[in-house]
This record gives sequence, C-alpha cells and structure tokens, in this order.
Amino acid sequence: MKVGFFQFLPAHRDVEANLAHIASALTRVEADFVVLPEMCTAGYLFENPKELARYAEPVPDGRSCQAIGRISRERKMNIVFGMAELADGRIFNSAVMATATGDFHVFRKAHLFVDEKDIFSSGDMPFPVFTVAGIKVGMLVCFDHFFPEAARSLALAGAQIICHPSNLVLDVAQKTTVARAIENRVYWILANRIGAETRHGKTLHFTGHSQVVAPTGRLLARVGEETEELQVVDIDPALALDKHATPRNDLFADRRTDLYRL
Repeated sequence: MKVGFFQFLPAHRDVEANLAHIASALTRVEADFVVLPEMCTAGYLFENPKELARYAEPVPDGRSCQAIGRISRERKMNIVFGMAELADGRIFNSAVMATATGDFHVFRKAHLFVDEKDIFSSGDMPFPVFTVAGIKVGMLVCFDHFFPEAARSLALAGAQIICHPSNLVLDVAQKTTVARAIENRVYWILANRIGAETRHGKTLHFTGHSQVVAPTGRLLARVGEETEELQVVDIDPALALDKHATPRNDLFADRRTDLYRL
C-alpha cells in the first residue's frame, strides 16, 4: 500500500484557491491514502465564531467535500483532510476522509487547543475506526496527539493506520507521534502545514516536518520545516496487526487493566 501526505501553505479564507492547489498537487501522485493538514481548505486563524461560520461546511454536501471527493474517486485515492464542519448548528474542527468508493467519514477534534475553545465546539464522538480497502484506519486532529488515550482507543479498536491532519505550532508532535506509533504498533501519517498566519494582531508560525512513522518507530518519510512537500511511501499494513515488542511481549495482551486507574 502507498501512503503519504501533502504539506503546504493554505491560503487564508480562500477556499477555491486551496481546493485548486490540492487538486493540482494530487493529480501528480499515485497513492492509496494521502493526508492533508488541519483546516486546509480555509486556513486557521479566525477571530470569532461568526467569522468562522462563513467558511464552515456540511459533510458531505459542502463544496470542499464535493471537490475533494471528486479527486478521490477519479484518482482512486483515499484522502484525509481538515476542515471546519457545520453540523446541527455547531462548528467542529474536523478530519474528513473521502474514500475512493465515494464514502465520507468524519472525526471531530476532541481536544481543542488554546483559542480554538472560543470558536469551535468540542468533538462529540468517540474515536471511530473505519475499514477502507480492507484496512482499519483512525483519525486524530492536531492537539489530540498530546493525549495517549486517544491513540490507544483507536489502536484497541483495531486501527492499523492513524491519519493526523495538523496545524502544529509546537515542536513536540514529531516526537510524541513516534512514541504513539511505537506504543500502539501502528502506522502514523502526520500531515502538518507550513508558513504563518496573522489575524487581528496575532501571528502563528507553523512547524512543518510532516512525517510517516512505522509501527517500530522508524521514520519512513520526514520533510522540512518550510517547504511544500508531497511524499508517498510503501507500507505493509499487516505489520500493524502484530503487537509484539519482543517474542514474549504482546503490548496489548500484557496490559495490566486490573491495576490501571483513571
């Protein structure tokens, strides 16, 4: 299976430009899964919910899902991307998977970061795992990586690949996601963005360094901090079914749930 990410600089508040840029990039690649950054269709910094609402869209009927879904079907590629999702009068920071067969799957960011708490609703769903092309896939969004329970929930539900759209401003996720891959024996696709955004006197600088990590913790791909990059690597998802750290240590079978306390 071929999996990868597209690290780029989304244009702030220009959905059409971002969709066109994504389409142009993905027409040049052959892959089974490609992960794009968090909020990659509209940019990241918004002053308040009213401003954000102009760029929030329903799934699957919004223009972003329709456009990326069309690419997915035409290229026979499963695409995971971040967007502002409008649902039941609320706006979520969501990861959406457009599948090559025309389906859409959603995960809503569970752990909101800093000022996201002022403009987004917290995710209201557990951590779902979806079967796509016979492979079990989970999604997290950016700051969710800080919480090991999130990745472990996906892994215990059978996830072999975790797709992780991000807008990282801290430089720690490239480390923690290696640990998450090792402790859960899963593949991890981290898709970060590059550049900076300024809005109403606030500036954020994004850290790049998107990467693909194997269940052993080996980096299969990692790119720079400031460059637009589209990387695809070959993986064997079956390796993520083996939870052995040593011949006598299965990381899931050896869990001491009789001793753990919340």
